[in-house]
Amino acid sequence: MNAIVNSPLFGILLTLVAFEIGALISKKFRYTLLNPLLIANVLIVGFLLLTGISLESYNVGGDYISLLLSPATVILAVPLYKQLHNIRKFWKPVLAGIFAGSLTSMACVIGVSKLLGLGGTLMLSLLPKSITIPMGSVVSEQIGGIPSVTIIAITITGITGAVAAPVVCKFCRIKNSVAQGIAIGTASHALGTTKAMEMGETQGAMSSLSIGIAGLFTAITAPIILSFI
Repeated sequence: MNAIVNSPLFGILLTLVAFEIGALISKKFRYTLLNPLLIANVLIVGFLLLTGISLESYNVGGDYISLLLSPATVILAVPLYKQLHNIRKFWKPVLAGIFAGSLTSMACVIGVSKLLGLGGTLMLSLLPKSITIPMGSVVSEQIGGIPSVTIIAITITGITGAVAAPVVCKFCRIKNSVAQGIAIGTASHALGTTKAMEMGETQGAMSSLSIGIAGLFTAITAPIILSFI
């Protein structure tokens, strides 16, 4: 049994099965909170707790899936290419929106951390929460954070964005497809982009664009902002 649990195949199969179950539930009930990613995370955590299988054993295979995050992000360039006409037309407000969103995200982390009295290391770990895991973990390490905490924060941020994006857009009356995509991608990176793609091709493309630019902007500005704190 230990040989099976500690093999890469176990973590990979558990992840795929959990996601497929989540996708089926989400497709059947069509409820915003029943996001496949959220359901998959709950199922995996629940299974590991019930069976007593360690996270280390799961990660033997789970790390292989994490390794695919970077090439999976590159694939998002396909819908982006199809929307080049919108990028050329709205490039100024697009860049302004991404920069404003990235600054707001970091400002909120700093403000809430100061308000709650969180330690400096924890604040630094949370600062890159709105960019992709490959970039966020590197930025966290460079500014003195804990990459493992950053990865958890990024995952929670992404799932929250994927679940809440349609509700927030409706509540705030954000009807422009370009604005919706920029907001989702800047706030909740690749996981949010999966929801943006469901909302429409333009939303998906703009969200994909936001992932890269927001990541670069955060990587450049985070150390500068911290130098003034």
